[in-house]
Amino acid sequence: MKAWFRKVIASGDLFIWGSGAGLAIALLMVIGLVALIGINGLGFFWTSDVLELTLDDGTRVIGELTGSEQIPNSVTPEHPQGQTRIQIKVGNRDLYGQDFRWIDEARIITRTTPPDVVLLERQEWGNMYARIQAIHAQGSPIAAGGDAGWNALLPLIDNATMLRTQIRHIEKSEIGSLSDAIERARLKIRKLELALPQEQKLQNANPERYTQLHATINNAEAQYHKHIASLEKLYVDLDTHTAILIDSNGLETSLPIGKIIRALRPNSMSFHEKTWIYIVNVWEVLTGEPREANTEGGLFPAIMGTVMMVLVTSIIVVPFGVITALYLGEYARQGVIVKIVRIAINNLAGIPSIVLGIFGLGFFIYVVGGTIDTFFFAETLPNPTFGTGGLLWASFTLALLTVPVAIVSTEEGLSAVPRDYREASVGLGATKFETIWHVVLPVAMPGILTGFILAIARATGEVAPLMLTGVVKLAPELPLDTTFPFVHLDRKFMHLGFHIYDVGFQSPNVEAAMPMIYVTTLVLLIIVVTLNLLAIALRQRLRKKYAGSTV
Repeated sequence: MKAWFRKVIASGDLFIWGSGAGLAIALLMVIGLVALIGINGLGFFWTSDVLELTLDDGTRVIGELTGSEQIPNSVTPEHPQGQTRIQIKVGNRDLYGQDFRWIDEARIITRTTPPDVVLLERQEWGNMYARIQAIHAQGSPIAAGGDAGWNALLPLIDNATMLRTQIRHIEKSEIGSLSDAIERARLKIRKLELALPQEQKLQNANPERYTQLHATINNAEAQYHKHIASLEKLYVDLDTHTAILIDSNGLETSLPIGKIIRALRPNSMSFHEKTWIYIVNVWEVLTGEPREANTEGGLFPAIMGTVMMVLVTSIIVVPFGVITALYLGEYARQGVIVKIVRIAINNLAGIPSIVLGIFGLGFFIYVVGGTIDTFFFAETLPNPTFGTGGLLWASFTLALLTVPVAIVSTEEGLSAVPRDYREASVGLGATKFETIWHVVLPVAMPGILTGFILAIARATGEVAPLMLTGVVKLAPELPLDTTFPFVHLDRKFMHLGFHIYDVGFQSPNVEAAMPMIYVTTLVLLIIVVTLNLLAIALRQRLRKKYAGSTV
Protein backbone atom coordinates (compact mmCIF):
# COMPACT_ATOMS: atom_id res chain seq x y z
CA MET A 1 0.00 0.00 0.00
CA LYS A 2 2.79 2.38 0.92
CA ALA A 3 4.68 1.54 -2.25
CA TRP A 4 1.56 2.18 -4.35
CA PHE A 5 0.93 5.50 -2.63
CA ARG A 6 4.54 6.56 -3.13
CA LYS A 7 4.28 5.60 -6.78
CA VAL A 8 1.16 7.71 -7.24
CA ILE A 9 2.76 10.69 -5.51
CA ALA A 10 5.91 10.33 -7.55
CA SER A 11 4.02 10.18 -10.83
CA GLY A 12 2.26 13.47 -10.15
CA ASP A 13 -1.12 12.12 -11.33
CA LEU A 14 -2.72 12.93 -7.98
CA PHE A 15 -1.79 16.58 -8.27
CA ILE A 16 -2.99 16.74 -11.87
CA TRP A 17 -6.37 15.27 -10.97
CA GLY A 18 -6.59 17.49 -7.90
CA SER A 19 -5.89 20.61 -9.95
CA GLY A 20 -8.46 19.56 -12.53
CA ALA A 21 -11.07 18.92 -9.86
CA GLY A 22 -10.39 22.25 -8.22
CA LEU A 23 -10.65 24.04 -11.57
CA ALA A 24 -13.91 22.25 -12.38
CA ILE A 25 -15.41 23.15 -9.00
CA ALA A 26 -14.33 26.77 -9.41
CA LEU A 27 -15.88 26.94 -12.90
CA LEU A 28 -19.13 25.42 -11.66
CA MET A 29 -19.28 27.91 -8.81
CA VAL A 30 -18.68 30.83 -11.17
CA ILE A 31 -21.28 29.55 -13.63
CA GLY A 32 -23.76 29.02 -10.81
CA LEU A 33 -23.16 32.53 -9.45
CA VAL A 34 -23.56 34.12 -12.88
CA ALA A 35 -26.72 32.09 -13.49
CA LEU A 36 -28.15 33.16 -10.11
CA ILE A 37 -27.40 36.82 -10.81
CA GLY A 38 -28.70 36.60 -14.37
CA ILE A 39 -31.98 34.86 -13.51
CA ASN A 40 -32.80 37.13 -10.58
CA GLY A 41 -31.58 40.25 -12.36
CA LEU A 42 -33.39 39.67 -15.65
CA GLY A 43 -36.52 38.38 -13.93
CA PHE A 44 -36.85 41.69 -12.08
CA PHE A 45 -38.13 43.42 -15.23
CA TRP A 46 -41.00 41.01 -15.98
CA THR A 47 -44.53 42.06 -15.06
CA SER A 48 -46.17 39.25 -13.09
CA ASP A 49 -49.87 38.65 -12.60
CA VAL A 50 -51.49 40.25 -9.56
CA LEU A 51 -53.20 37.82 -7.18
CA GLU A 52 -56.18 38.55 -4.96
CA LEU A 53 -56.27 36.22 -1.96
CA THR A 54 -59.17 35.72 0.42
CA LEU A 55 -57.99 34.57 3.83
CA ASP A 56 -59.79 32.52 6.47
CA ASP A 57 -60.57 35.63 8.52
CA GLY A 58 -62.37 37.30 5.61
CA THR A 59 -59.64 39.79 4.75
CA ARG A 60 -58.28 40.12 1.24
CA VAL A 61 -54.74 40.62 0.02
CA ILE A 62 -53.68 41.93 -3.40
CA GLY A 63 -50.15 41.65 -4.69
CA GLU A 64 -47.55 39.81 -6.74
CA LEU A 65 -46.26 36.38 -5.80
CA THR A 66 -42.52 36.68 -5.17
CA GLY A 67 -41.59 33.42 -3.44
CA SER A 68 -42.56 30.48 -1.27
CA GLU A 69 -40.95 28.30 1.38
CA GLN A 70 -41.74 25.52 3.81
CA ILE A 71 -42.69 26.67 7.27
CA PRO A 72 -40.05 25.58 9.80
CA ASN A 73 -41.13 22.78 12.16
CA SER A 74 -44.40 22.32 10.28
CA VAL A 75 -44.13 18.54 9.77
CA THR A 76 -46.90 16.88 11.79
CA PRO A 77 -48.92 13.66 11.54
CA GLU A 78 -51.69 15.69 9.88
CA HIS A 79 -49.18 17.31 7.49
CA PRO A 80 -46.39 14.80 6.86
CA GLN A 81 -45.03 16.93 3.97
CA GLY A 82 -45.07 20.07 6.07
CA GLN A 83 -46.86 23.33 5.34
CA THR A 84 -45.79 26.15 3.07
CA ARG A 85 -46.13 29.88 3.04
CA ILE A 86 -45.92 32.36 0.19
CA GLN A 87 -44.46 35.82 -0.03
CA ILE A 88 -46.67 38.48 -1.56
CA LYS A 89 -45.51 41.91 -2.65
CA VAL A 90 -48.47 43.91 -1.41
CA GLY A 91 -46.99 47.36 -2.09
CA ASN A 92 -49.02 50.26 -0.70
CA ARG A 93 -46.21 50.88 1.78
CA ASP A 94 -47.63 54.28 2.70
CA LEU A 95 -50.82 52.48 3.85
CA TYR A 96 -49.53 49.21 5.30
CA GLY A 97 -46.01 50.16 6.38
CA GLN A 98 -44.49 47.20 4.52
CA ASP A 99 -43.95 46.07 0.93
CA PHE A 100 -44.04 42.30 1.49
CA ARG A 101 -46.14 39.92 3.52
CA TRP A 102 -45.81 36.21 4.30
CA ILE A 103 -49.07 34.23 4.24
CA ASP A 104 -49.60 30.60 5.22
CA GLU A 105 -51.18 28.70 2.35
CA ALA A 106 -53.48 26.98 4.81
CA ARG A 107 -55.13 30.36 5.45
CA ILE A 108 -55.94 30.98 1.79
CA ILE A 109 -59.58 30.31 0.92
CA THR A 110 -59.68 31.63 -2.65
CA ARG A 111 -57.04 32.74 -5.14
CA THR A 112 -58.02 34.84 -8.18
CA THR A 113 -56.46 37.15 -10.77
CA PRO A 114 -59.07 39.91 -11.25
CA PRO A 115 -58.65 41.87 -14.50
CA ASP A 116 -59.57 45.25 -12.99
CA VAL A 117 -56.72 45.40 -10.46
CA VAL A 118 -54.28 48.20 -11.32
CA LEU A 119 -50.53 48.30 -10.66
CA LEU A 120 -49.40 51.89 -10.18
CA GLU A 121 -45.66 52.58 -10.27
CA ARG A 122 -45.12 55.73 -8.20
CA GLN A 123 -42.27 58.17 -7.72
CA GLU A 124 -42.44 57.58 -3.97
CA TRP A 125 -43.51 54.68 -1.75
CA GLY A 126 -43.07 52.06 -4.44
CA ASN A 127 -45.92 50.24 -6.18
CA MET A 128 -49.60 50.53 -5.35
CA TYR A 129 -52.07 47.72 -6.04
CA ALA A 130 -55.68 48.86 -6.02
CA ARG A 131 -58.87 49.39 -8.00
CA ILE A 132 -59.86 52.69 -9.57
CA GLN A 133 -62.96 54.27 -8.06
CA ALA A 134 -62.90 57.69 -9.72
CA ILE A 135 -60.72 60.36 -11.34
CA HIS A 136 -60.97 63.92 -10.04
CA ALA A 137 -59.90 67.22 -11.55
CA GLN A 138 -59.44 69.93 -8.92
CA GLY A 139 -61.74 68.00 -6.57
CA SER A 140 -64.53 67.39 -9.11
CA PRO A 141 -65.09 63.91 -10.56
CA ILE A 142 -64.51 63.52 -14.30
CA ALA A 143 -64.72 59.71 -14.48
CA ALA A 144 -66.19 57.08 -12.16
CA GLY A 145 -65.84 53.32 -12.13
CA GLY A 146 -63.02 50.97 -13.02
CA ASP A 147 -63.14 51.00 -16.83
CA ALA A 148 -64.05 54.68 -17.17
CA GLY A 149 -61.43 55.63 -14.64
CA TRP A 150 -58.83 53.49 -16.43
CA ASN A 151 -59.57 55.09 -19.80
CA ALA A 152 -59.31 58.56 -18.26
CA LEU A 153 -56.17 57.73 -16.27
CA LEU A 154 -53.87 56.72 -19.14
CA PRO A 155 -53.84 60.05 -21.06
CA LEU A 156 -53.50 61.94 -17.79
CA ILE A 157 -50.38 59.89 -16.92
CA ASP A 158 -48.93 60.67 -20.36
CA ASN A 159 -49.60 64.37 -19.78
CA ALA A 160 -47.99 64.16 -16.31
CA THR A 161 -44.94 62.49 -17.85
CA MET A 162 -44.65 65.35 -20.33
CA LEU A 163 -44.95 67.91 -17.54
CA ARG A 164 -42.25 66.17 -15.48
CA THR A 165 -39.98 66.19 -18.54
CA GLN A 166 -40.50 69.94 -18.91
CA ILE A 167 -39.85 70.46 -15.20
CA ARG A 168 -36.68 68.43 -15.34
CA HIS A 169 -35.47 70.32 -18.40
CA ILE A 170 -36.03 73.68 -16.72
CA GLU A 171 -34.43 72.58 -13.44
CA LYS A 172 -31.42 70.83 -14.94
CA SER A 173 -30.71 72.76 -18.12
CA GLU A 174 -32.16 76.24 -17.81
CA ILE A 175 -31.92 76.95 -14.08
CA GLY A 176 -28.78 74.85 -13.75
CA SER A 177 -26.93 76.80 -16.43
CA LEU A 178 -28.11 80.13 -15.00
CA SER A 179 -26.99 79.15 -11.50
CA ASP A 180 -23.64 78.13 -12.90
CA ALA A 181 -23.30 81.45 -14.77
CA ILE A 182 -24.17 83.43 -11.63
CA GLU A 183 -21.69 81.47 -9.54
CA ARG A 184 -18.90 81.91 -12.12
CA ALA A 185 -19.50 85.67 -12.28
CA ARG A 186 -19.45 85.96 -8.47
CA LEU A 187 -16.24 83.95 -8.29
CA LYS A 188 -14.65 86.20 -10.92
CA ILE A 189 -15.56 89.26 -8.84
CA ARG A 190 -14.10 87.66 -5.73
CA LYS A 191 -10.95 86.63 -7.61
CA LEU A 192 -10.41 90.18 -8.86
CA GLU A 193 -11.03 91.56 -5.36
CA LEU A 194 -8.48 89.17 -3.85
CA ALA A 195 -5.89 90.39 -6.35
CA LEU A 196 -6.33 94.01 -5.23
CA PRO A 197 -4.94 95.65 -2.08
CA GLN A 198 -7.26 95.54 0.89
CA GLU A 199 -7.88 99.25 0.87
CA GLN A 200 -8.88 99.27 -2.81
CA LYS A 201 -12.21 98.05 -4.06
CA LEU A 202 -12.89 96.54 -7.46
CA GLN A 203 -15.48 99.09 -8.47
CA ASN A 204 -12.88 101.82 -8.04
CA ALA A 205 -9.95 100.01 -9.62
CA ASN A 206 -11.77 98.42 -12.58
CA PRO A 207 -15.27 99.88 -12.82
CA GLU A 208 -15.97 98.56 -16.36
CA ARG A 209 -15.19 94.94 -15.43
CA TYR A 210 -17.14 95.28 -12.17
CA THR A 211 -20.18 96.69 -14.00
CA GLN A 212 -19.98 93.98 -16.67
CA LEU A 213 -19.91 91.14 -14.18
CA HIS A 214 -22.76 92.56 -12.13
CA ALA A 215 -24.79 93.06 -15.31
CA THR A 216 -24.25 89.39 -16.10
CA ILE A 217 -25.45 88.42 -12.64
CA ASN A 218 -28.53 90.68 -12.84
CA ASN A 219 -29.53 89.35 -16.27
CA ALA A 220 -29.09 85.77 -15.12
CA GLU A 221 -31.10 86.39 -11.95
CA ALA A 222 -33.93 87.96 -13.99
CA GLN A 223 -34.09 84.90 -16.25
CA TYR A 224 -33.85 82.71 -13.16
CA HIS A 225 -36.99 84.24 -11.65
CA LYS A 226 -38.85 83.79 -14.96
CA HIS A 227 -38.02 80.09 -14.97
CA ILE A 228 -39.07 79.79 -11.32
CA ALA A 229 -42.47 81.25 -12.25
CA SER A 230 -42.77 78.74 -15.10
CA LEU A 231 -41.89 75.93 -12.71
CA GLU A 232 -44.57 76.97 -10.25
CA LYS A 233 -47.19 76.90 -13.00
CA LEU A 234 -46.04 73.46 -14.17
CA TYR A 235 -46.20 72.09 -10.62
CA VAL A 236 -49.76 73.42 -10.28
CA ASP A 237 -50.73 71.69 -13.53
CA LEU A 238 -49.04 68.51 -12.32
CA ASP A 239 -51.21 68.37 -9.20
CA THR A 240 -54.50 69.15 -10.95
CA HIS A 241 -55.78 65.58 -11.32
CA THR A 242 -56.18 62.97 -8.61
CA ALA A 243 -57.00 59.26 -8.73
CA ILE A 244 -59.37 57.90 -6.07
CA LEU A 245 -58.38 54.30 -5.33
CA ILE A 246 -59.64 51.52 -3.09
CA ASP A 247 -57.56 48.61 -1.83
CA SER A 248 -58.64 45.00 -1.49
CA ASN A 249 -60.43 45.65 1.81
CA GLY A 250 -62.26 48.79 0.75
CA LEU A 251 -59.82 51.37 2.16
CA GLU A 252 -60.08 54.53 0.07
CA THR A 253 -57.08 56.70 -0.74
CA SER A 254 -56.30 59.52 -3.12
CA LEU A 255 -53.16 59.69 -5.25
CA PRO A 256 -52.05 62.69 -7.35
CA ILE A 257 -51.65 61.52 -10.92
CA GLY A 258 -48.50 63.62 -11.20
CA LYS A 259 -46.78 61.13 -8.88
CA ILE A 260 -47.66 58.12 -11.06
CA ILE A 261 -44.98 56.95 -13.46
CA ARG A 262 -46.84 54.08 -15.07
CA ALA A 263 -50.17 52.31 -14.72
CA LEU A 264 -50.71 48.68 -15.72
CA ARG A 265 -53.40 46.05 -15.59
CA PRO A 266 -51.14 42.99 -15.45
CA ASN A 267 -53.96 40.44 -15.44
CA SER A 268 -55.41 41.89 -18.64
CA MET A 269 -52.10 42.16 -20.52
CA SER A 270 -51.08 39.77 -23.29
CA PHE A 271 -47.66 38.16 -23.55
CA HIS A 272 -46.59 40.65 -26.23
CA GLU A 273 -47.67 43.60 -24.06
CA LYS A 274 -45.68 42.25 -21.12
CA THR A 275 -42.68 41.72 -23.41
CA TRP A 276 -42.84 45.35 -24.54
CA ILE A 277 -43.08 46.55 -20.92
CA TYR A 278 -40.10 44.30 -20.14
CA ILE A 279 -38.02 46.05 -22.82
CA VAL A 280 -39.15 49.47 -21.56
CA ASN A 281 -38.19 48.54 -17.99
CA VAL A 282 -34.72 47.42 -19.08
CA TRP A 283 -34.20 50.65 -21.01
CA GLU A 284 -35.38 52.80 -18.09
CA VAL A 285 -33.03 51.03 -15.68
CA LEU A 286 -30.09 51.69 -17.99
CA THR A 287 -30.99 55.32 -18.74
CA GLY A 288 -32.98 56.54 -15.74
CA GLU A 289 -32.08 57.96 -12.36
CA PRO A 290 -32.50 56.18 -9.02
CA ARG A 291 -35.52 56.63 -6.76
CA GLU A 292 -36.64 55.46 -3.34
CA ALA A 293 -33.20 55.42 -1.70
CA ASN A 294 -31.70 53.74 -4.81
CA THR A 295 -34.02 50.72 -4.51
CA GLU A 296 -35.99 51.68 -7.62
CA GLY A 297 -35.48 53.65 -10.78
CA GLY A 298 -32.44 53.64 -13.03
CA LEU A 299 -28.70 53.17 -12.81
CA PHE A 300 -27.48 55.67 -15.40
CA PRO A 301 -25.54 57.95 -12.98
CA ALA A 302 -23.80 54.91 -11.48
CA ILE A 303 -23.05 53.47 -14.93
CA MET A 304 -21.69 56.79 -16.13
CA GLY A 305 -19.56 57.24 -13.00
CA THR A 306 -18.15 53.71 -13.25
CA VAL A 307 -17.23 53.99 -16.93
CA MET A 308 -15.68 57.45 -16.53
CA MET A 309 -13.66 56.32 -13.52
CA VAL A 310 -12.30 53.34 -15.47
CA LEU A 311 -11.43 55.57 -18.44
CA VAL A 312 -9.65 58.18 -16.32
CA THR A 313 -7.83 55.44 -14.38
CA SER A 314 -6.74 53.84 -17.65
CA ILE A 315 -5.47 57.17 -18.97
CA ILE A 316 -3.30 57.46 -15.85
CA VAL A 317 -2.19 53.83 -15.64
CA VAL A 318 -1.35 53.08 -19.29
CA PRO A 319 1.37 55.70 -19.91
CA PHE A 320 2.81 55.48 -16.39
CA GLY A 321 2.91 51.68 -16.41
CA VAL A 322 4.46 51.45 -19.87
CA ILE A 323 7.04 54.19 -19.27
CA THR A 324 8.06 52.73 -15.90
CA ALA A 325 8.39 49.23 -17.33
CA LEU A 326 10.37 50.53 -20.33
CA TYR A 327 12.81 52.31 -18.06
CA LEU A 328 13.26 49.36 -15.72
CA GLY A 329 13.61 46.83 -18.53
CA GLU A 330 15.33 48.74 -21.30
CA TYR A 331 17.24 51.71 -19.87
CA ALA A 332 17.98 51.21 -16.17
CA ARG A 333 21.24 49.55 -15.18
CA GLN A 334 20.31 46.27 -13.54
CA GLY A 335 21.49 46.33 -9.95
CA VAL A 336 20.45 46.55 -6.34
CA ILE A 337 18.37 49.71 -6.75
CA VAL A 338 16.35 48.25 -9.63
CA LYS A 339 15.76 45.06 -7.62
CA ILE A 340 14.52 47.13 -4.68
CA VAL A 341 12.18 49.07 -6.99
CA ARG A 342 10.74 45.83 -8.39
CA ILE A 343 10.22 44.46 -4.89
CA ALA A 344 8.46 47.70 -3.93
CA ILE A 345 6.20 47.43 -6.99
CA ASN A 346 5.26 43.85 -6.16
CA ASN A 347 4.58 44.78 -2.54
CA LEU A 348 2.44 47.71 -3.67
CA ALA A 349 0.16 45.25 -5.44
CA GLY A 350 -0.42 43.46 -2.13
CA ILE A 351 -1.38 46.51 -0.05
CA PRO A 352 -5.05 46.39 1.06
CA SER A 353 -7.19 48.69 -1.01
CA ILE A 354 -8.60 50.49 2.03
CA VAL A 355 -5.05 51.50 3.02
CA LEU A 356 -4.55 53.04 -0.41
CA GLY A 357 -7.89 54.77 0.06
CA ILE A 358 -6.62 56.37 3.26
CA PHE A 359 -3.46 57.41 1.41
CA GLY A 360 -5.55 58.93 -1.36
CA LEU A 361 -7.61 60.83 1.20
CA GLY A 362 -4.58 62.16 3.04
CA PHE A 363 -2.24 62.87 0.14
CA PHE A 364 -4.28 63.48 -3.00
CA ILE A 365 -7.25 65.23 -1.40
CA TYR A 366 -5.84 67.04 1.62
CA VAL A 367 -2.31 67.80 0.43
CA VAL A 368 -2.44 68.01 -3.37
CA GLY A 369 -6.06 69.12 -3.66
CA GLY A 370 -5.74 71.61 -0.81
CA THR A 371 -2.63 73.10 -2.42
CA ILE A 372 -4.38 73.42 -5.79
CA ASP A 373 -7.31 75.20 -4.13
CA THR A 374 -4.97 77.59 -2.33
CA PHE A 375 -3.10 78.65 -5.48
CA PHE A 376 -5.73 78.35 -8.23
CA PHE A 377 -9.17 78.42 -6.59
CA ALA A 378 -8.69 80.79 -3.66
CA GLU A 379 -11.89 82.62 -4.56
CA THR A 380 -13.97 79.50 -3.75
CA LEU A 381 -12.52 78.96 -0.28
CA PRO A 382 -13.51 77.86 2.30
CA ASN A 383 -15.61 75.70 -0.04
CA PRO A 384 -13.09 73.31 -1.62
CA THR A 385 -12.88 72.58 -5.33
CA PHE A 386 -10.20 69.90 -5.55
CA GLY A 387 -9.62 69.71 -1.80
CA THR A 388 -12.46 67.24 -1.46
CA GLY A 389 -13.27 63.84 -2.86
CA GLY A 390 -14.01 63.60 -6.56
CA LEU A 391 -13.58 61.60 -9.74
CA LEU A 392 -9.97 62.69 -10.28
CA TRP A 393 -8.64 61.66 -6.86
CA ALA A 394 -10.63 58.42 -6.89
CA SER A 395 -9.05 57.59 -10.25
CA PHE A 396 -5.56 58.42 -8.98
CA THR A 397 -6.12 56.19 -5.95
CA LEU A 398 -7.25 53.30 -8.12
CA ALA A 399 -4.29 53.95 -10.40
CA LEU A 400 -2.00 53.26 -7.43
CA LEU A 401 -3.90 50.02 -6.95
CA THR A 402 -3.63 48.83 -10.54
CA VAL A 403 -0.36 50.29 -11.81
CA PRO A 404 1.78 47.48 -10.29
CA VAL A 405 -0.13 44.95 -12.40
CA ALA A 406 0.43 47.12 -15.48
CA ILE A 407 4.15 47.50 -14.79
CA VAL A 408 4.73 43.80 -14.20
CA SER A 409 2.73 42.73 -17.25
CA THR A 410 4.51 45.27 -19.44
CA GLU A 411 7.92 44.08 -18.24
CA GLU A 412 6.96 40.48 -18.94
CA GLY A 413 5.73 41.43 -22.39
CA LEU A 414 8.94 43.32 -23.13
CA SER A 415 11.14 40.46 -21.91
CA ALA A 416 9.24 38.01 -24.17
CA VAL A 417 10.32 39.91 -27.29
CA PRO A 418 13.28 38.03 -28.81
CA ARG A 419 16.61 39.78 -28.52
CA ASP A 420 17.17 39.15 -32.23
CA TYR A 421 14.46 41.71 -33.01
CA ARG A 422 16.33 44.41 -31.14
CA GLU A 423 19.68 43.50 -32.67
CA ALA A 424 18.24 43.39 -36.17
CA SER A 425 16.69 46.83 -35.74
CA VAL A 426 19.90 48.35 -34.36
CA GLY A 427 21.87 46.66 -37.14
CA LEU A 428 19.69 48.40 -39.72
CA GLY A 429 20.61 51.76 -38.24
CA ALA A 430 17.68 52.45 -35.89
CA THR A 431 18.26 54.20 -32.60
CA LYS A 432 17.29 52.58 -29.33
CA PHE A 433 14.20 54.73 -29.05
CA GLU A 434 13.16 53.89 -32.62
CA THR A 435 13.74 50.21 -31.90
CA ILE A 436 11.56 50.32 -28.81
CA TRP A 437 8.83 52.40 -30.45
CA HIS A 438 8.60 50.64 -33.81
CA VAL A 439 9.70 47.10 -32.96
CA VAL A 440 9.59 46.16 -29.28
CA LEU A 441 6.34 47.83 -28.17
CA PRO A 442 4.16 46.63 -31.10
CA VAL A 443 5.36 43.06 -30.68
CA ALA A 444 4.98 43.16 -26.89
CA MET A 445 1.57 44.86 -26.99
CA PRO A 446 -0.52 41.65 -26.75
CA GLY A 447 1.27 40.69 -23.54
CA ILE A 448 0.95 44.23 -22.20
CA LEU A 449 -2.78 44.25 -22.88
CA THR A 450 -3.19 41.07 -20.83
CA GLY A 451 -2.04 42.93 -17.76
CA PHE A 452 -4.23 45.90 -18.54
CA ILE A 453 -7.25 43.61 -18.83
CA LEU A 454 -6.63 42.43 -15.28
CA ALA A 455 -6.03 46.01 -14.11
CA ILE A 456 -9.30 47.25 -15.66
CA ALA A 457 -11.27 44.39 -14.13
CA ARG A 458 -9.90 45.14 -10.68
CA ALA A 459 -10.39 48.89 -11.01
CA THR A 460 -14.01 48.42 -12.07
CA GLY A 461 -14.94 46.29 -9.09
CA GLU A 462 -13.07 48.10 -6.31
CA VAL A 463 -15.21 49.93 -3.80
CA ALA A 464 -13.32 50.44 -0.52
CA PRO A 465 -10.94 53.23 -1.64
CA LEU A 466 -13.74 55.00 -3.50
CA MET A 467 -15.76 55.40 -0.30
CA LEU A 468 -12.98 57.67 1.00
CA THR A 469 -12.06 59.50 -2.19
CA GLY A 470 -15.19 60.59 -3.99
CA VAL A 471 -18.06 58.13 -4.39
CA VAL A 472 -21.46 59.08 -2.97
CA LYS A 473 -24.88 57.53 -2.53
CA LEU A 474 -26.57 59.99 -4.88
CA ALA A 475 -24.71 62.52 -7.04
CA PRO A 476 -26.69 65.67 -7.87
CA GLU A 477 -24.68 66.20 -11.07
CA LEU A 478 -22.86 63.96 -13.50
CA PRO A 479 -19.10 64.31 -14.08
CA LEU A 480 -19.92 64.75 -17.77
CA ASP A 481 -22.48 67.28 -18.97
CA THR A 482 -23.02 70.17 -21.38
CA THR A 483 -21.65 72.85 -19.04
CA PHE A 484 -18.13 74.13 -19.72
CA PRO A 485 -15.56 72.55 -19.37
CA PHE A 486 -17.93 69.57 -19.96
CA VAL A 487 -15.75 67.07 -18.03
CA HIS A 488 -15.79 67.88 -14.31
CA LEU A 489 -13.14 65.77 -12.60
CA ASP A 490 -13.69 67.57 -9.29
CA ARG A 491 -17.27 66.32 -8.89
CA LYS A 492 -18.33 63.44 -6.73
CA PHE A 493 -19.81 60.51 -8.59
CA MET A 494 -21.80 57.30 -8.25
CA HIS A 495 -20.37 53.82 -8.75
CA LEU A 496 -22.06 50.49 -9.39
CA GLY A 497 -19.99 48.67 -6.77
CA PHE A 498 -20.85 51.19 -4.07
CA HIS A 499 -24.45 51.16 -5.28
CA ILE A 500 -24.60 47.42 -4.55
CA TYR A 501 -23.20 47.97 -1.06
CA ASP A 502 -25.56 50.86 -0.37
CA VAL A 503 -28.68 49.08 -1.56
CA GLY A 504 -27.77 45.82 0.12
CA PHE A 505 -26.67 47.11 3.53
CA GLN A 506 -27.94 50.67 3.92
CA SER A 507 -31.46 50.36 2.57
CA PRO A 508 -34.35 50.70 5.04
CA ASN A 509 -36.37 48.24 2.95
CA VAL A 510 -34.13 45.21 2.41
CA GLU A 511 -36.69 42.94 0.71
CA ALA A 512 -37.65 45.62 -1.81
CA ALA A 513 -33.98 46.36 -2.45
CA MET A 514 -32.97 42.74 -3.15
CA PRO A 515 -34.01 42.73 -6.85
CA MET A 516 -32.05 45.94 -7.45
CA ILE A 517 -28.95 44.28 -5.96
CA TYR A 518 -29.11 41.56 -8.60
CA VAL A 519 -29.80 44.07 -11.38
CA THR A 520 -26.88 46.30 -10.39
CA THR A 521 -24.55 43.31 -10.06
CA LEU A 522 -25.61 42.09 -13.50
CA VAL A 523 -24.94 45.50 -15.07
CA LEU A 524 -21.53 45.68 -13.38
CA LEU A 525 -20.62 42.22 -14.68
CA ILE A 526 -21.73 43.20 -18.19
CA ILE A 527 -19.54 46.34 -18.09
CA VAL A 528 -16.50 44.39 -16.84
CA VAL A 529 -17.00 41.65 -19.43
CA THR A 530 -17.53 44.21 -22.20
CA LEU A 531 -14.35 46.12 -21.36
CA ASN A 532 -12.41 42.86 -21.13
CA LEU A 533 -13.79 41.61 -24.45
CA LEU A 534 -12.78 44.84 -26.16
CA ALA A 535 -9.26 44.52 -24.77
CA ILE A 536 -9.11 40.83 -25.73
CA ALA A 537 -10.29 41.63 -29.27
CA LEU A 538 -7.57 44.27 -29.58
CA ARG A 539 -5.00 41.82 -28.24
CA GLN A 540 -6.02 39.13 -30.73
CA ARG A 541 -5.85 41.60 -33.59
CA LEU A 542 -2.32 42.58 -32.60
CA ARG A 543 -1.32 38.96 -32.28
CA LYS A 544 -2.49 38.29 -35.83
CA LYS A 545 -0.67 41.37 -37.05
CA TYR A 546 2.56 40.27 -35.41
CA ALA A 547 2.03 36.53 -35.89
CA GLY A 548 5.75 35.89 -36.06
CA SER A 549 6.36 37.06 -32.49
CA THR A 550 6.65 34.78 -29.50
CA VAL A 551 4.53 37.00 -27.23
